[in-house]
Order: sequence, then C-alpha cells, then structure tokens
Amino acid sequence: MRIVVTGGAGDLGSRVVSELSGRGHEAVPVSRRTGLDLTTDAGLEAVLVGSDAVVHCADDPSRGDVVTVYATRRLEDAAATHGVHLVHISIVGIDEHPLAYYRRKLRAEQGIEAAGGAATVLRATQFHSLATFFARTFTKGPLTVTIGDMAFQPVDTDFVAVRLADLALGPRPAAYARAADVAGPDLLTLGEIATLVRAHRGASAPRVLHAPAVGRVMRAFAQRRNVPAPGSADEGGRTFAEWLTQEVPRG
Repeated sequence: MRIVVTGGAGDLGSRVVSELSGRGHEAVPVSRRTGLDLTTDAGLEAVLVGSDAVVHCADDPSRGDVVTVYATRRLEDAAATHGVHLVHISIVGIDEHPLAYYRRKLRAEQGIEAAGGAATVLRATQFHSLATFFARTFTKGPLTVTIGDMAFQPVDTDFVAVRLADLALGPRPAAYARAADVAGPDLLTLGEIATLVRAHRGASAPRVLHAPAVGRVMRAFAQRRNVPAPGSADEGGRTFAEWLTQEVPRG
C-alpha cells in the first residue's frame, strides 16, 4: 500500500514512516520541505493521487486555527475527493476541556466528520515528552507546584505510531469513525512525574506544593479531564520510567 504521512519528518510522523516501511509498504513523508503546504493546497493533489491512505501528523499550534483546523479540513476534503482514507491523530479528553488548543483539535475532528469521507480519528493521551515538559515547567529548584489533583497517563510515541500504522493498513471505514483511545500503562500525578525526572538525573525528590486551581483551564487539569476514564482506553507501550531510562540523557 502507498501511505502518505503529513509531518513525516516530525517526531511522531517519522516513527509512523519507519513503522510502515518496516512492514514493507510505501510510506511517503510529506511536509513543506517536500513541496506540500496544507495552508495553501500547494502539492496536495499530487501526493494524494494513487495513495491508499494518509496519516495526518502535521500540526503547528503556534498558528492558531490555520493548520490545526483549516488545513486539516482542507486535507480531508481532498482525501474524500480522491477516495483516500484519512487517519488523524487527536487528543484524549478534548470534548470538555477549555484549553484553546484542545478546542481547536475538537473543531478539527468535527470538520473531518462533516467532510463525509472515509476517516479514522485516534485520540491519545499526552506523550511522555510533554509530561516531562510539564514537570520541568512546574518545578523550580527542589519545589514542584501541582494544581489540585493534576495527573497524566502519558503514552509512548512509538506505541501511538504503531496504532496509526495499524489503522492506515487496516479495514477502511465507510465514513467517519473513532478508533479506541490509547494511553500509557501508568497514571501519574505531576509530583510523581517530577520525582522520576529528578531521580533520573540524580536529584532528590522534590517537595510538592498543592496550589488551588484558578481559571477554567487549570480547573480542567485539576479535575483530570485529560485522563481517560478507567477502562475506556487501550493501554500499552513503555512506562514513563522505562522511557526516561531509554530515551532521555542523564544530567
């Protein structure tokens, strides 16, 4: 099969390309570097002709709706016209989360459904790298500030890439479909993540300060709306501790 991967040079996209190629399929990584600009349609028709599916990993949160919403809808419209199955990566918990980026991801899903073509949306929890970013951002010296009961169920990027490849190569849906959500195997509070990150570089566990949730976004994280309900997601991939040991340099 011929599978196009948008954002194919990025962290997730490159792993999808490797997974598809490793299974003996033609994986075509595309981005602005290869002549595809989803914000203008440049190069879009050419890459879709003769393709069986397109895995949409490209995004640019810094540009607001331009890429996350409008470019995604443009891609799905073109995919539907050419009879190409769109596989789209999204985020667990965005239905009731007020974070602006999550609202855009929800609108992107709604646009895909409205386009009427064959499309599969896969929602995943935050990647291990993002959980690490949150822990470092909320940690100053030996102190970690957490908001309410803030927690993550971070997932291994490789696990998500394998699932995206499975969907692209699997049965084609008749129209819009949601695949089972995916999440990592362990639910961790922000303090626990910060403790693991600090231990990895030889530092002692931080002192955790619980701060009140101020504002709708912080309340949503404090209420763990970013975490799947128990038993509602397929869990797998490396644990956060395993990922740290294998992927993140010490120090």
